[in-house]
Amino acid sequence: MSVSPDPQGPAHPARLRVGVVGAGKVGAVLGAALARAGHDLRAVSAVSQASLERAEALLPGVPVRTVPEVVAEAELVLLAVPDDALADLAQGLSTTGAWQAGQIVAHTSGRHGAAVLDPVRRHHAFPLALHPAMTFTGTALDLDRLHECCFGVTADDRILPIAAALVLDMGAEPVTIAEADRVAYHCALAHGSNHLVTLTAQAMQILDHAGVESPAHVLRPLLYAALDNALRLREGALTGPVARGDVGTVATHLDVLAERVPDVLTTYRALATATAARAVEDGRLRADLAAPLLDLLAAPDRPGQES
Repeated sequence: MSVSPDPQGPAHPARLRVGVVGAGKVGAVLGAALARAGHDLRAVSAVSQASLERAEALLPGVPVRTVPEVVAEAELVLLAVPDDALADLAQGLSTTGAWQAGQIVAHTSGRHGAAVLDPVRRHHAFPLALHPAMTFTGTALDLDRLHECCFGVTADDRILPIAAALVLDMGAEPVTIAEADRVAYHCALAHGSNHLVTLTAQAMQILDHAGVESPAHVLRPLLYAALDNALRLREGALTGPVARGDVGTVATHLDVLAERVPDVLTTYRALATATAARAVEDGRLRADLAAPLLDLLAAPDRPGQES
């Protein structure tokens, strides 16, 4: 069965034969989610031992095939491969004539939109981007977490209803991202999630140096509340010495970081500077109070310290 989108209205992909290229943490989980929704998972490609074990655990009974064989079996091809491999993979399979008219070809990259799959258009296949905005463990635990997940979806207007239907089938929520906005979308997710990990790890490191036996136990309620408040209130959630313009307290922070965890000092300076700027813009920190604070944060050494 091939899919011919109706330009007059949305089309549901119904039950599709699905092939998954790449049984990484994302590919295996999304394949399992599509199978749970009633789609017919026909084949998966897996190379590493970890991928083979993941495919066996999440996609039991699904044959492991070469990439061309996976594509040949499928009406929906899910490309769950690294970002930098997508363009060459799409072009290579185009060169060998692997793509078929009417196929839906979806990738899971956050960075790319549908344009990276342009080679499939020459074969009258339909490209789309389906990026789950969550981190994956590569286990069955992720299947339930999809129900709280949004997917960044990019596709031609006539294909967008099919892309949205596939996301809904997996239990998630589709969010349309324009092709030109795809990198900004991915940057936001990476900045928020990856740097949150770094920030949390650094806070735990400082508590280690303060002799706290269980840094996670101390930080968990504070960080959960801060994240919830920030998601609801944005800059309205700001508290603490930087937002108050408390130069003396920030100066002591810089001193203790320089003494005990100097590798965190650069991060603290950068984030405190950004926080002060947002507090001024939000109107919760007066510019005259922010000026000495920003001077302190910009100085290579604390006032009164020897170079």
